[in-house]
Amino acid sequence: MKNERYRIAHREAWIGVALVIVNFAIWYGFAYGLGSGDPEKYTYVFGFPAWFFYSCIAGTAFMIVLIFIVIKFFFKDVDFEEEDED
Repeated sequence: MKNERYRIAHREAWIGVALVIVNFAIWYGFAYGLGSGDPEKYTYVFGFPAWFFYSCIAGTAFMIVLIFIVIKFFFKDVDFEEEDED
């Protein structure tokens, strides 16, 4: 059982790393992709520059939904209590 817990924790840690990479890619892509131009030519979404809206607001909302889905379907509930082998 102990090895199974470590295997599950290892898998879930890699999923967490992948989520961080996805979050950074979304943020970086929109922030520097849309925000690297001339500020006078920016487009706006709900009063925010498009690069800020998509990288910080929409990206955060997307990540919250993605993390919820990952936790619901890919993470397992693991008992951390040691079992007696009597």
